[in-house]
Order: sequence, then C-alpha cells, then structure tokens
Amino acid sequence: MTFAKEESGGAAEEDSHDPYVPSQRRIERERHKRSRARRATAIAALSTLVTGVVLYLVVVNAPGWPRTKETFFNAQYAREAFPKVLEGLWLNVRLLLVCGAAVLALGMLIAVARTLRGPVFFPLRALAAAYTDFFRGLPLIINLMIVVLGVPALRLQGITVDPVLLGGTALTLTYSAYVAEVFRAGIESVHPSQRAAARSLGLNNRQALRYVVLPQAVRRQVPPLLNDLVSLQKDTGLVSIGGAVDAVRAADIIVGRSLNYTPYIVAGLVFVALTIPMTRFTDWVTARMDRRRAQGGTI
Repeated sequence: MTFAKEESGGAAEEDSHDPYVPSQRRIERERHKRSRARRATAIAALSTLVTGVVLYLVVVNAPGWPRTKETFFNAQYAREAFPKVLEGLWLNVRLLLVCGAAVLALGMLIAVARTLRGPVFFPLRALAAAYTDFFRGLPLIINLMIVVLGVPALRLQGITVDPVLLGGTALTLTYSAYVAEVFRAGIESVHPSQRAAARSLGLNNRQALRYVVLPQAVRRQVPPLLNDLVSLQKDTGLVSIGGAVDAVRAADIIVGRSLNYTPYIVAGLVFVALTIPMTRFTDWVTARMDRRRAQGGTI
C-alpha cells in the first residue's frame, strides 16, 4: 500500500512538471489575432502609400510648383546652409541645457512657495501666484523683446547686454511659470495621508516635503515636464530676434543674401530631427507609467 502511494505520488509529481499545452481553441484564437494584426498592418501601409502618392501628385502638378521648388527646395542653397545651420544649432543645444536646468530649479521653488501652509507664508504664496499668472499670460515673443531689447536700453552698470544671456533669461522666466504649475499639480496630487504618515514617523514639515511628497510629485509629472522641455527646445530659436547667431539666425543671414528660402526649410528640418527623439522618449515614458499604473505598481 505504501508502494502504491509512492507510485501515485511520483506520477502526480511528474504530471505537475509537464509543460503547458494550450488547447486547440486557444491556438486558433491566437492564430486569428496574428492574422488580423498582419491584415491591419498591410491596410495601414497601403493607405499611407496611397495618401502619400496623392499628396505628391497634387503638389508637383500645382501651377506654381516649379517656382516653389526653386525658392524653398533648392539643393544648392541647402548644401550651403546645412553646415552653418548646424554650427548655429550648437547654441540652441547649449541654451536648452542651461535654461532647462534653470527652469526646473526655479519652477520647483515657485511651486513649493505656492504650496506652503500657514498665514505667515501668505506673501510668498501671493508673489508666486502673481509670477505664474503674469508670465503665463505674457506672450513669449513679447517677453523676449522686453528683456533682450529693453534691458540694454536701461544702461545699468554690471548688467550684461549679451543677447544670448538675455534671451536665455527670458526663456527661463516664461517656462519656469509653466513648469511651476506642473510641479504644483504633482504636489497637490499626493494624498494628505502621505504627509500625515511622514509626520507620524517623526519627520517635520520640511522633511516630509523633501523625502515623501516631492519624490512622488516629480515621478507623476515626468511626462508633462518632458513635453515642456520639448517646447523649450523649439523656442530657443527665438533668441535670434536679439541678434544671436543660432540655427535660425544662420539661416536668416543666407536668406537675406540670396533671397532664397531654402535655408529656413533646412533649419526647420534640423529642429524637427532634434525634437523627434525627445518626443518619442516622452511617449515611451508616458506609456511605461500608464502600464505600471494599470498593473497597480507604484508611480
């Protein structure tokens, strides 16, 4: 009898280690899903190809296409403009790095000031609210003109007149107002119980904000923060209104000499090529956080 039990136990153990074999119905269902996916991909590719061909035929058969091609898509001027635009693009990249760091730091300070509790901090909250309201409402181009053109007119001692520094300052002032609201939304999205739990563990308000609230707030707001940095990357080209030779200004110099607008197209494509990786990275981060949220993971 013991032998029979051991034999049956061994058989059960062998059965428990058998590989999983899907049913025929499941196999058919998976095959049908793959077939539908291939069919949808083929239809999407075909419709995209047809749309592209139709648009191409409409454009090239337009009456003004030869003149447009010569004015905006001239290969000679594109080859001339490309190295100069790339040289100017380095200024845009440096502005993005420096202004991006300054925007994140200033935006965080403003957001924290707006969320401080207690009547003693009312002046700070009022100033932070006034700052965000003003610079979010002021068009960026006007802000750039005021700072880049107005500050040098004051002739203040010790104040720079470098259009690059002044343009970067204007970008920082505007974008920090938007980023501050993003941070504030993240801070306010953290449940009050998190702060209460931190206080119960012996942390004071400042420590609870630093170690509990802000880490959660920043993680939740990564996608909108990346979107703001993508917008900042494009708007660095506006510093050219003060005379700074960036990618846009380099193209503008060639256009002014040749009266051909191809360099603008080159500069635009360079900015698009620079923006696409950041945009795709933002989409990837957003999708990853959505998957973790759907699975019940921490965000």
